[in-house]
Amino acid sequence: MPAAPIVLPRPGTAKVHDLPRPIQAPSEADFVATFGQLLPPASFLQTSYGRAAYYELPVSSLAPTDTPSPISRVVFVHGVQTSAIGIQPLASALSSRFPHAQCVLVDLWGHGLTDTPTVPYEPALFHSLLEALLVQLEWKDAHFIGYSFGGSTTATFAAAHPERVASMVLVAPAGLVRSSQFDDLQNEYLRGGEGLEEQARAWILEYLEGGQLIVPSDWKERVGQGKVVAEAVRDWQMREHEGHAASVVAIFRDGGVLDKHGEFAEAAKTGIKNLSILGELDGVCSVEDLHGVGMHNVVVIPQVGHAVVRERVPEVASLIGDFWDKLDS
Repeated sequence: MPAAPIVLPRPGTAKVHDLPRPIQAPSEADFVATFGQLLPPASFLQTSYGRAAYYELPVSSLAPTDTPSPISRVVFVHGVQTSAIGIQPLASALSSRFPHAQCVLVDLWGHGLTDTPTVPYEPALFHSLLEALLVQLEWKDAHFIGYSFGGSTTATFAAAHPERVASMVLVAPAGLVRSSQFDDLQNEYLRGGEGLEEQARAWILEYLEGGQLIVPSDWKERVGQGKVVAEAVRDWQMREHEGHAASVVAIFRDGGVLDKHGEFAEAAKTGIKNLSILGELDGVCSVEDLHGVGMHNVVVIPQVGHAVVRERVPEVASLIGDFWDKLDS
């Protein structure tokens, strides 16, 4: 008989000192053996919630020193399910265009090489991780790029800690999906009704995936060519990261995927310069959603959906580069 799924605490239901230790992440050696060395060797920071991995892209020694740029420190925040490697192609493209910039990617809780804390998964938990990262790097602020759930995390972090955010780019951000769009049973899944955890997990994973997870048969060949196969990363985490599936469910329920309109509006009111990039075919976020919370600098890339961050890297990187180039103007 299969073991019952791990269920992380809900907000308001647990005291931190009563909870077990975090669920340990897989080893870096296992991850690299499967997906290659697209990312630099991981660095780790230890927090009261668990250990988290981050990756510093190398700064080019050939970077021109006589060309001033406002972009010196950049943090990339990935989406739910696909860890930091999922945003590596965009980070690499921007690092090449801005070789003087220090670019850092972080694995969020329950993803990649980062532990799964056994605490409620509220936005503040992810804010504390970003804050700990900035402290570790000794950065007073950074330019943030957040994709999907990472976009929601970036926006809510900017609302809570505007002094830490020099600018923000939200690529296909989550956070503006309304729970009211779901039916009664689905909202029961969101509430965590007793005896419904297995069904709730299945529904949440299928909703996020847009159907059943299908790993391309040629994924190993594609990885061997230096490509990111997001489906393979998600499958690996489901199998090898004991806390991953529970973290995905907790993030969807409580972490900031849903109903964050107020926090987005607060982020807009801070005056932090921002850019949002959407795929035309994406059902997660629309131009109207962003305009409704006061974010008006929105660009839509045609004929692409939610995976715009990987499927249209040159266009996304160009838009971000142009936005960064104008920050001092």
